[in-house]
Amino acid sequence: MRTKFSKQRILLIILTCLSFSLEAQVRITVDAAKTENRIIPYLYGACIEDVNHEIYGGLYDQRIFGESFEEPVPQPKFKHFTPYEGNWNVTSRELSVSRHAGAKLVYDPILLDTGTVETEIKFENDGENAGLLLRVTKPGNGADRFYGYEVSLSADGKKIVIGKHKNNFAPIKEVPINCNPKEWNLLKAAMHNGKIRVFLNNKIIYTFDDYDESLKNGKIALRTWNSNVKFRNVKVSSDNSSETLTFTTIPQPQISDRWDAVKNKNVSFSFFLDTYDAYNGKNSQVIEYISGNGSIGISNSSLNRWGIAVNKGQTFKGRLYLKSPNLKGNVTVALQSNDGKKEYARYKINGVNEKWNKYSFELTSNNNDTNARFTIFIDKPGKLWIDQVTLMSTGKYQFKGLPFRNDIGQAIVNQGLNFLRYGGTMVNAPEYRFKKMIGDRDKRPPYRGHWYSYSTNGFGIEDFLQFCEAAGFTPSFAINIEETAEDAADMIEYLNGSTDTKWGKIRAQNGHPKPYGVKYIEIGNEEVIHSDDAAGYDHYIDRFNEIYEAIRSKDTSVVFINAAWWRPNSPNMERVFHALNGKAAYWDYHPWADDANSGERVEKELICMRNLFKKWDKNTTMKCAIFEENGNTHNMQRALGHATIMNTNRRIGDFLLTSCAANALQPYRQNDNGWDQGQIFFTPSQVWGMPPYYAQQMAAETHQPLRVYSNVEGKEKKLDVTATRSENGKELVLHIVNTEKSSVSADLTINGFGKIKKAKTITLSGNPNDINTPDQPKRITPEGKEIKKSGKQAYEIAPFSYTIFVFSK
Repeated sequence: MRTKFSKQRILLIILTCLSFSLEAQVRITVDAAKTENRIIPYLYGACIEDVNHEIYGGLYDQRIFGESFEEPVPQPKFKHFTPYEGNWNVTSRELSVSRHAGAKLVYDPILLDTGTVETEIKFENDGENAGLLLRVTKPGNGADRFYGYEVSLSADGKKIVIGKHKNNFAPIKEVPINCNPKEWNLLKAAMHNGKIRVFLNNKIIYTFDDYDESLKNGKIALRTWNSNVKFRNVKVSSDNSSETLTFTTIPQPQISDRWDAVKNKNVSFSFFLDTYDAYNGKNSQVIEYISGNGSIGISNSSLNRWGIAVNKGQTFKGRLYLKSPNLKGNVTVALQSNDGKKEYARYKINGVNEKWNKYSFELTSNNNDTNARFTIFIDKPGKLWIDQVTLMSTGKYQFKGLPFRNDIGQAIVNQGLNFLRYGGTMVNAPEYRFKKMIGDRDKRPPYRGHWYSYSTNGFGIEDFLQFCEAAGFTPSFAINIEETAEDAADMIEYLNGSTDTKWGKIRAQNGHPKPYGVKYIEIGNEEVIHSDDAAGYDHYIDRFNEIYEAIRSKDTSVVFINAAWWRPNSPNMERVFHALNGKAAYWDYHPWADDANSGERVEKELICMRNLFKKWDKNTTMKCAIFEENGNTHNMQRALGHATIMNTNRRIGDFLLTSCAANALQPYRQNDNGWDQGQIFFTPSQVWGMPPYYAQQMAAETHQPLRVYSNVEGKEKKLDVTATRSENGKELVLHIVNTEKSSVSADLTINGFGKIKKAKTITLSGNPNDINTPDQPKRITPEGKEIKKSGKQAYEIAPFSYTIFVFSK
C-alpha cells in the first residue's frame, strides 16, 4: 500500500528535520550578576630551572658553554660506534660504562630488521639495569631520545625489562628471572619482522609481536640505566653471517670537552688540563706552542656546539683569565665562522705573565652568522694557561641592561606571566648553596649539578630575582634543604635586610642597595619523591623547621612553601601536615598536564587536598601552590591540558597561590635531559612560542578577577567552561575548551550583563600533535574575530580548541 502526503505535510516534515539537525549540541548559560568566587591574581605562572639549559645556553647571556673548563677531556672516539653520553672505556676487550641515566653506544654500520644481537653483561655494583637496544633510529643525547626497542637485565638479576622508545618509554613486559648479575650473563634478542624473542643464557624467556611501522629496522646499541656495567662478546648475526664487534678507540686532544682544537699551518703543539692550579674550580686549560710556523688554540661554539649568533655591527664584551711564564707573543681572541675560514672580529692581548690576571676585550662583528665560534689562539712559542672565559652581548641584545638575552626575556614577558618560580630538581644537588651564587661571577665556584655535572654559578638566585624585578614578575625560589640554619638566616638578611645589617651591606656592595623584598620561599623540591618513606618525611620536617626558624628570626614577612611530595593516600601526609601547619602557608603539588582534559583530574586532586586539610584541622589556613605543571609534550594537546587546568584554577579560587607551567624554556634540539615540555623554544638566533605559550598568553591578556555562574547542558559533547567578569561589571570573558575531535554547536545565553557594545572571540586550535617550528614559528597561534553583539547566539566551537569570548558594554 502506498501512502499519499500533501505538499503542506511534506514541507512540515522537511522543516522539522532541518530544525532537528540545526539544534545545538550544548547550551551554555552565563549569569554575569552571580559571583561564584574571586580568582587568584597569580594564575599566570611558569617554572624555570637549569634543566635542558634553560639558563646556561638560554636566558643567561653567557655565550661560552664550558666557561671554567670543568668538563674533562673527551673520552676516546670509537671506530664504527657513536656514544650518546656516558663514560665508555675499553680494557682487554671488555667495554665498561659508568653509571648514567640513559647513556647509549650506537653501532653505526648496519641497519637490522631481521637477525640476532647478543652480548655478555656483568654488573659492577648495585644499580638499575643495562642491556641492548634494537632497531635504533633518531638517537641523541637524553635518556629516551631515540626510537627503538629495549631489552635490559636488572642490576639485581631479578628481571628482564622489555620496552619501547619513541622519544619516551612504554613498558612492554618485565619478565621475572633469577641470575647472578655479578657474573657474566648472555643476553640475546632475535628479530624477525614484528616478532622479537628474548633469551637469557641461551634459554628463551619471552616472545612478543609489535608491528610498528616506525620501528621496522634500525641500528643496534648498548645502554646503561643508572648502572656501572661491563659488556663483552657483542655479536650480530643475520643472513647466514655473524660478526663479533670490536671496540677500537681513537685518542682525542687533551682539551676540556666543550672546547675544540684550532690549528693553522705547521705547528708542533700540545694540550692538557691542569688540575692543580686553576683560577676558579678544579681545571684550567693549557696550550703549548712548541715550534713551527702558524697558530694553535681552542674554540668554543656555545651550547653543545650549536653556534654563536652574531650580527653585523653587534658588539660583544668578554673577559678571561690568563697566565704564562714564557709566552713570546700575544694572545688573540676572535669571532670566526664555524670552520675558521672567515674572521668577523679580533682582539690582541699582550703582557701576559706568570700570575693569573683578568683580561677584558670587545669584539664587534663585521658580518652576520648564526653559527659562529669564539677562538683563543697564540702564534709564538710558549705555554699558556686559560680559565674562566666569558662572552656576552651588549646594548639592545641584553634584557634591560642585565646579562640576559633580550629576545628570550621579552618573550617571557610577552607571555603575560605575573609569577615565576625558580626551582626544580636542580636545587636537590648537594652543592647547590646560596652563598656560592653571590658576588663576583668569576669567583663563584662550579659544582656538580643534578641536570649537568659541570654546572657553574654565573646565574643563581640573586640573578633570578634581578630578572623578575626587571620583568615585573612576583618571584619565588626553592633552596636546598641541607642549607644550614646560619646560612639560611644570612641569606634572607642578604636579600631583604637593610644596608645597616652585615649581609644587607654585602648585597649593596655587590651592586643592589635596595632590598629585594622576597616574599615566597620554598624549602626543598619534590622531597621524598621516590618512595613513601616515613624516615625521609621526618628528615624533611626537621630540616624545614630548622630553616623556617632561622629565616623567621630575621624576617617574619616571608611566606613558606612546603615541598614534601604529595601522596594523598599515605598516612605520612597527615604527619607532615600537623608538623608544618601554621608554618608552611602552601603545599607544593606537581600535577601531570599532558592530557587534553588534565583539568578534570587536577580539580579532583585539589578538592581532595583541600578536604584533607580541613579534615585534619578545620581552622587551617594551609593552601596549595602548583609550582610545576609537568608533562612530556609542548604541542596543541598540552595547550588544551593547560587551558583546562586554568579553568580548574578559576573554579578552585583562593585555595591556590599560583599555577606554574613547566618548563618556561627549551633549546631547540638540545633536549638532553629527558623533559620535552618547553613553552618557549629558542636557537642562538631565534625565539618562538609553542601552543601552551599562546594558551597562557590568551588567558593573561583577557584576565578578569571574578568568576561568575556558568552552566553547560547537553549530553553529546562536553565543553569545559568558566566565565569571568571585571570588578566594574563592564567586561565579561568566557573560557571554553573543546577537547573533542569534532566541532561543537553551542547555544550561548548571557544573563545579568546588559546591553553588549563589543564582542569578539580569540581561538587557538589545531591537531593534538601540532607544534610550532623554526620554519613555521606561528603555525599554531591565536586568531581573533568580531562576533554578534548579542547575549543570545549560536556559535560553532572548533575541534581541539581553546576559545575565549570577550563581551564589553
